[in-house]
Amino acid sequence: MLRAALIGFPATGKTTLFRLMTGAHEDRPASHARGDATIGVAKVPDPRLDRLTAMYNPRKRVPATVEFADLAAAGQAGAKELLDVAAYRNADALLHVVRLFRDETVPHPSGSIDARRDARAMEDELILADLAVVERRLERIERDLRKLPTADLKREHAVLLECRPALEDGRPLRALGLQGDDLKRLRGFQFLSAKPLLLVLNVDEADIGAMDAAVERSGLGEFVAGAAVRAVAVCAKIELEIAQLEATDAAAFLADLGLAASGLDRVIRASYDLLGYMSFFTVGDDECRAWSIPRNTPAQIAAGEIHSDIARGFIRAEVVSYDHLVGRGSMAACKDHGEVRLEGKEYIVADGDVINVRFAT
Repeated sequence: MLRAALIGFPATGKTTLFRLMTGAHEDRPASHARGDATIGVAKVPDPRLDRLTAMYNPRKRVPATVEFADLAAAGQAGAKELLDVAAYRNADALLHVVRLFRDETVPHPSGSIDARRDARAMEDELILADLAVVERRLERIERDLRKLPTADLKREHAVLLECRPALEDGRPLRALGLQGDDLKRLRGFQFLSAKPLLLVLNVDEADIGAMDAAVERSGLGEFVAGAAVRAVAVCAKIELEIAQLEATDAAAFLADLGLAASGLDRVIRASYDLLGYMSFFTVGDDECRAWSIPRNTPAQIAAGEIHSDIARGFIRAEVVSYDHLVGRGSMAACKDHGEVRLEGKEYIVADGDVINVRFAT
């Protein structure tokens, strides 16, 4: 499951976005508390799963899910405190809610609407929190190196020495482009500025028709051009109201606003794009289900998403593309046309693959 943590200064609409994404209401918690964060789960909209469900009429339809964590605004809690919350340390990505809407009854803490200022200020908080961790770890490593200078400690020391000047210069760790073992060494620290960042621009109702231009109008073009950074615009207040309507009414309302997809769908798709995620499917009379995995995942690793025992006993994956399956109308027809393949454990799963894993118990 993809895990995302919301961050944002006060009065940005972060909690409204959390409710939009998770279906939570003001009079009840979205799910449960984990540490100090509220956790909610969003179902990933996917018309392909809807089509497969209509084909198989299974007893269960299980969409892929994204877990969202919400904590007090960073301007209140402080980015350093986020490092103490498991849901933030373990998040795959951070979603920074940036205010673009105008509302005199909800004053901005800084006195004006300035998305570029707010994005930079939050980035600085994340960087300073990480710098404090790096400095503490370097002090400890340098003491340990004097006692027992192992190769692993020396390499970790070298990587952290590369991180420190970048952070001191105000550059996030995601911009360093570390690879291989060096990147693995950093993962244990769960640095905040190393995580991919999605800016969720919370626009004014009057600007819904111009959301595609929100990045340029807010002066965030250069910021979004950074490594592992994306942006998506929503109008959380209006879209939350729409999300509470019946499906047909909601679709009509979105169409009237000129929106091809809901805010939930757009934010999740932007998150998938940022992290390089995709979905494959398992189908049958019992269950049709979507599974989310990173792109370039081998079949055996993908099988582990279904169950660890399936990965351990992996023999072959029976694979057909979604397009072939819905085009032919049945798995049997796909087999008759040679469109069902048997793939080994190193096969790279493609977006939309429908897979049945053969495994030994």
